Amino acid sequence: MSLSTNTQIGLIAGLLLAIAGIVGGFGGFVLALILGAIGLAVGRWLDGDLDLSELSERSGLSGRGRDKVR
Repeated sequence: MSLSTNTQIGLIAGLLLAIAGIVGGFGGFVLALILGAIGLAVGRWLDGDLDLSELSERSGLSGRGRDKVR
């Protein structure tokens, strides 16, 4: 038995967001969307697909690259 494909996962996520919108209204939909995005980021980080140090370097939060001339 194979794992779920990305299409199946997307379908399930869409259905869950639709249920959140119906039950919780627009606020429930937005909350489900935000929590889903956080869950996606955490899952990608745990899988090793998201490198947070790379993001902090790009944003300038790491303090690295201050000696570069602009």
